[in-house]
Amino acid sequence: MRRGLWVLCEGSQRVLEHPERIARLIRDAEVLGVSDLFVQVYRGGRAWFATPRADATPFAKTLDAAEQSGLTRLIEAATQRGIRVHAWVNVLSLASNRSAPLLDALGRDVVLVDHKGRSLLDYPDFDVPVPDRNWYRMGTPALWLDPAAPGLRRHFAALFAELMLQYPGLSGLHLDYIRYADALPLTPGSRFDVGLSFGFGAPQRARFERETGLRAPFRNSTANAARFDTWRRDQLSALVASIASAVRAVRPGLELSAAVIADRERAYNVDFQDWLGWLDAGHLDFAVPMLYTRDPLRFRYGVEALAGLASERRRLWVGLGAWLFAANPASGVAQLRDIAQQKSLGNALFSWDSIHDSPALLDALAAEVARAQERPAAAR
Repeated sequence: MRRGLWVLCEGSQRVLEHPERIARLIRDAEVLGVSDLFVQVYRGGRAWFATPRADATPFAKTLDAAEQSGLTRLIEAATQRGIRVHAWVNVLSLASNRSAPLLDALGRDVVLVDHKGRSLLDYPDFDVPVPDRNWYRMGTPALWLDPAAPGLRRHFAALFAELMLQYPGLSGLHLDYIRYADALPLTPGSRFDVGLSFGFGAPQRARFERETGLRAPFRNSTANAARFDTWRRDQLSALVASIASAVRAVRPGLELSAAVIADRERAYNVDFQDWLGWLDAGHLDFAVPMLYTRDPLRFRYGVEALAGLASERRRLWVGLGAWLFAANPASGVAQLRDIAQQKSLGNALFSWDSIHDSPALLDALAAEVARAQERPAAAR
């Protein structure tokens, strides 16, 4: 069973900026039975690698006197211990970065617009304006990018191909925030004219009309809403396909993966994230559904549902929210055991920083890994 571990670029450890912490990361990964590290190198339009396509200021903080980057040193250390490293990138979220170079390069139309015509650039505090805020809130407040925006596919395809060329020791590219923004309570697309939905910028609506001959729903109109939902879903899938094609062209054999919404009905209808389709089309080599919950039954049901979807072609790793169990490590161990019952599933732990900061959680998870490894083969 393969096991991933997410490593934050701006968490408590900032390992890319502190090479003396790499050895500790590798030791923790080994006692946790980790085979793959998802190391965050692009977040909020900022890059921990050299590039003119993003704000690479953070990259400079990782360089040593010999101009060797923290990512290079981490890849070398992990590879020596047989651990694969994947570059983890937050694709469609700029977080709170209003000065991202991407905005200067592609313009404000690259940012999502809601069905009332309001850009997220104009949302106060990156959340829903009043009076709508009395009923709705952003699921994740941030500046979210529109996958249908002109030039966005080319931008990310070039950016991530550049990353793969710079670091041939990387085993994969791991996509995150590869979905449309959502609002709470969750809205099932635009066809019911309730809640908030996103992706209604003027260039995007005009493009929809050119490509389909239909007028996109907007403001008080729900005409062609189901077709527009399908079109938005297709734009996101096309972005994933473009990234996959670009990075595999420069690095054949590279593993492409994505952190995705575990509830596939919600993913498909709310966030327009057809991750099963991405797997079936071969755009992804594996997906990591984020099954983050403290509820033991909800977690077990989710694991069983994912096991039913997994196959040789649909490789799935369950994303386990380890940070939720800092005060209750036994519950985190129980979730790890639930996953182990399903031989078709891998898993991934979020995140190293939170586990490192909770010695009791690290010890409990490590003890469970050791116990599982010591079980006789006949009992497995």
